[in-house]
Amino acid sequence: MIGRLRGELVYKRPPQLMLDVGGVGYELDAPMSTFYDLPAVGATVTLFTHLAVREDAQVLYGFSREQERGLFRSLLKVTGVGPRMALAILSGMEAQRFAQCIEAGDEDALIRVPGIGRKTAQRLIVEMRDRVEGLGVTLAGAAGLGPKAGPAQPGDLADAALKDAISALVALGYKPLDAQRMARAADDGAKTAEEIIRGALRSVSGP
Repeated sequence: MIGRLRGELVYKRPPQLMLDVGGVGYELDAPMSTFYDLPAVGATVTLFTHLAVREDAQVLYGFSREQERGLFRSLLKVTGVGPRMALAILSGMEAQRFAQCIEAGDEDALIRVPGIGRKTAQRLIVEMRDRVEGLGVTLAGAAGLGPKAGPAQPGDLADAALKDAISALVALGYKPLDAQRMARAADDGAKTAEEIIRGALRSVSGP
């Protein structure tokens, strides 16, 4: 089992990234909360990992914090929740916000995450209530999860950031038209792709 990787960040294209570890390129899927913490391409980064094995594929998932990986693994134990949905949950709301939804029984907030229906939201509330407390996510809060400020992006760079943000939202399960609407509403022409995604996701997950 691959539990942790440390290497050079080759690229980051939400929700995928690549690490060069001793000359071997590892492709990983990661939640947006991890992307907000990533350094610039070329820098060294350490990620906690989870390997999901299916009949047709082996997918490696990366997380900036061990606690985040623990929440991902706990979500996989909920009936009807697979890796894709767990990734969407971690991307759609911060750990503290998720814990608040579980503790408050807020089904409406949970069903705003793509792929989660009313029954799945109810199962999450029932099955995750004790696990969330055990993982200590309410203590983690949102510290360190915000996007790193970047310089203003003129012209083509701004267009590329918007396109990357839309692609990432579609990969997370949002319909193309919804992804375009959310990304454009969150963009001011001077944001990175991560910042646009952050704003778009905040618009549906609440404060």
